[in-house]
Amino acid sequence: MTLKVEFCGEWFDADRTKPFTIGREGDLVVDDNPYLHRQFLTIAYQDDLWWLTNTGSRLSATVSDSEGNMQAWLAPGARLPLVFARTSVLFTAGPTTYEVGIVGETPTFESSSPERTQVGETTIGPVALTESQKLLILSLAEAVLRGRGSSASIPTSAQAAAKLGWTITRFNRKLDNVCDKLSRHGVRGLRGGQQKLAVNRRARLVEHAVASRLVVAGDLDLLEENYRRASLERAEEEARTGS
Repeated sequence: MTLKVEFCGEWFDADRTKPFTIGREGDLVVDDNPYLHRQFLTIAYQDDLWWLTNTGSRLSATVSDSEGNMQAWLAPGARLPLVFARTSVLFTAGPTTYEVGIVGETPTFESSSPERTQVGETTIGPVALTESQKLLILSLAEAVLRGRGSSASIPTSAQAAAKLGWTITRFNRKLDNVCDKLSRHGVRGLRGGQQKLAVNRRARLVEHAVASRLVVAGDLDLLEENYRRASLERAEEEARTGS
């Protein structure tokens, strides 16, 4: 069984005889981002399986199959077998989110897509989103969705709120609601200890939403329409006030 690793359109071969390292240094040099570990992820062949291990001490990675039906949160020190034909690995270091693809020649498992039904305004799998909740996620994940398979910066809450035409208070309230909803569905990393919201919840939300196909590139039309509407409303307001 061979294994190939892809990042930003560049392909690498993993060798069964030695670990393949990913990070600021290693076989796959992701970036010189100082927030990224020198060696963050390791791929190695053991017990007739390829394994992905988080060898870092602070960062986690979101791992999913190509259909978004399986997702795991790979914490420091944890490891997972690579059993699908294609595995997507998303992780965030500082303000930047990266995506690495891992492709196996003979997958151990084949994923199947569960039936998705319409509930409420928008449904992706078991999680129903209102239009405003979906817009919020799209505003944060836009750069990642447009640059799938590469790297992208996640906007601040203030930047995303401004593009949506929302106040920062409204944005943060809806962000709280989305994180609470997904946490109730078992998504880890959106809240810290003792119900305190995690500092990096925006990055974790984007990783989960993209990896699970909660939002996809085709949904960006909805975001563009909202941007146009918000811009028109701002122009009309400026015309009324003479500013």
